[in-house]
Amino acid sequence: MGTVLKGGFVVELEPASVERVDLRIEGERIVARGEDLAPGPDDEVVALSGKLVFPGLVNAHHRLASVLARGLVRPTPTSYQALLEQVRWPFENALDLDAVQVAATAGGLESIQCGTTTLFDLHASPKAVTGSLLRSARGLHEVGVRGVLSYAVTDRMGAVGREEGLEETVSFARKARGRFRGQVGAGPCFTLGDDALQGLGEALNTTGTGLHFPLAEDPLDERLSTERHGNPPVTRLLTSNLLSPRAMAAHVGHLAWADLAQVLATGTWFLHTPRSNQGQEVGYAPALKFGARASLGTDGTSPDLFAEAQAAYLRSREAGQPIDVLRYLANGHRLASQVFEAAIGPMREGALADLLVLDYLSPTPLTAETLAWHVVHGLGSRHVEAVMVDGVWRVWARRPLSVNPTVVAEQSREAAAAVWARMSSS
Repeated sequence: MGTVLKGGFVVELEPASVERVDLRIEGERIVARGEDLAPGPDDEVVALSGKLVFPGLVNAHHRLASVLARGLVRPTPTSYQALLEQVRWPFENALDLDAVQVAATAGGLESIQCGTTTLFDLHASPKAVTGSLLRSARGLHEVGVRGVLSYAVTDRMGAVGREEGLEETVSFARKARGRFRGQVGAGPCFTLGDDALQGLGEALNTTGTGLHFPLAEDPLDERLSTERHGNPPVTRLLTSNLLSPRAMAAHVGHLAWADLAQVLATGTWFLHTPRSNQGQEVGYAPALKFGARASLGTDGTSPDLFAEAQAAYLRSREAGQPIDVLRYLANGHRLASQVFEAAIGPMREGALADLLVLDYLSPTPLTAETLAWHVVHGLGSRHVEAVMVDGVWRVWARRPLSVNPTVVAEQSREAAAAVWARMSSS
């Protein structure tokens, strides 16, 4: 028994195409594409009547736990260092395992309702390390989103905390299956001593995965890395052989061209987070210089990839360095395909059936030539009507099928209140 999507306009991002064709899905994959496909006797037929069939979006850098910090009353930090010390790190320290799982469900629900079917999460809960990635996976599993999870290893809590982080990120990577994969994660380079870098290298060799880490989000990363450890971040990462085509560097807003070129030469993925950069006032990352292996992430902001793509494009135009927003979105699919070792994104035979149905009544012709303009100026999460992951409907008629949004919101508010109370009492 399969599912036949009939009468929709099927969208692909690179090369761009918009074509009125049918898709047949069986199991977890697209098995046929063509005009007026004939359904089998047991197939479910979904009449789309001109709606868009869009590839499921990939959030290449997210912080699921941040959903519990929304609206948190906090001091006004005067610098990036103050932001870390007064807000971000105290919040992470206040997370317990129950809060981690609730945040994953709430954040995953928001993500899938916005059209994200795969997200890469870099997690940190220094006082609740062991089991935190498994709890995140459980939360995401409730919603049905695909997840690539890593724990941000750091020396911030001492050697014991570092080793706990390494064990957690390696342990999850070894046992992740199905819709989940694990990666090795790291905190900012200035929080990593030489022993931590060595441990990360050993973890990468053990798991065969790549490193997911923030790089040069603020000039503080280079200054403190040099002061504390004798070399700037890129030198230390290269010396430790931590950069590769499987590595993922988020932010990358403050690197000299010589350092940026060295990172590019390793094949490392660059993860652009323009809304987060603006919100934290750390400056504009030069996305046009990020090369062919660059994608988008939302970091700690709302998990809306359509909004992120629009912000990325418009901010790049303002900087006089316009990016190809369709390539940035399509690269998310290439990254997910690399990690899951399966085609994710192409609306073609053999690809995993991760897709969206968008109820978008275009006011102008929607073609391959105009697709980018519709993504930047028209399409949005408000148009997401249905979401399929691995061939299973997870959202239908704008309603999640496996969780009750009201219950998820109530649990999230309770967890947030408990986290905020622990922050106040610390």
